[in-house]
Order: sequence, then C-alpha cells, then structure tokens
Amino acid sequence: MSVFMEYFIVFWGFLLIFLLGIGGFFMFRKFLKQLPKEDGKSDMDWQHYYIEKTKHMWNDEEIAFLNELVSPVPELFRDVAKQTIAGKIGELALAKNKDKITRELLIEGYIIGTPKRDHRFLRKKLREKNIDVSQYEHLFSLSQKDYRDNWEARYKKNIR
Repeated sequence: MSVFMEYFIVFWGFLLIFLLGIGGFFMFRKFLKQLPKEDGKSDMDWQHYYIEKTKHMWNDEEIAFLNELVSPVPELFRDVAKQTIAGKIGELALAKNKDKITRELLIEGYIIGTPKRDHRFLRKKLREKNIDVSQYEHLFSLSQKDYRDNWEARYKKNIR
C-alpha cells in the first residue's frame, strides 16, 4: 500500500468523524427541543400550539414577508427557522390579543424569535424594504446573547 493511500485513509477517517460529529450536534439540539419542560410540554409542542392557534390570522402578504425575511438563512435550516419564528409571532399575537398578524407584529416576533447574531441580516433586509428600524431598537437592545432566556419578563418590563 502506498504512502498516499495510507494518508488518504487517515484523512478520510478524520473527515468522517468530523462530519458525524456535526450531524450529531444538530440531531442532539433537535432532541433537546423535544424534551418536556416543567409544564409537561416541549418547546416544539408549544411552537406547534401557537402556529395552530394563529394559523387563521396570517394573510398571504405576511407569509410572503416572513419568507423574504428568512431568505438569508441557509436553505437547509430555513424551514426550521421559519417554524420557530412563526411560533414566536403566534405567541406574541395571542399575548397581545390581536385579530391578525400585522407587519409590525411580524417584525417584533422575528426579533424576539431569533438570536442576536442574526439581527444584522434582519436590519439589512429591513433597510432594503425601506422599513425604519428605529421603532424596534428597544427590542434589539433587550438581548445580550439570546432572546430565549427569560424573554417575556424583559419584553413586558420594556413595554411599560
């Protein structure tokens, strides 16, 4: 066996372990979202609940706008991101007792439903659509790293 073939086999082994590790990481994250919390429901259960409860509130314009906002997300993760964000928008709509999903509510839910690292893409997309982000600055500034940690308490405190 040649030296080249030996190096190729070693390289292939490390590459395979690396790729399996990446896949395992994403599968583990999905598994964690499926674990029940204190209330007996998982994050995924709540997402599905809010989406089902607010499905009638969405119109075609808002769905198209959400699709446009999530367009910077890689296609492999886009459906998951859209579902997570739509769940957060639905939660916000029910908390505010809204009758339909408006563009303002959609942007608020998008900001709250995404980690801070993704906000620059949102700002860029809103600038392209000529939407003023100054009215949402208080939502952008709420997060240090991630909105998912105690977002409701900080959101309600900032509204008052």
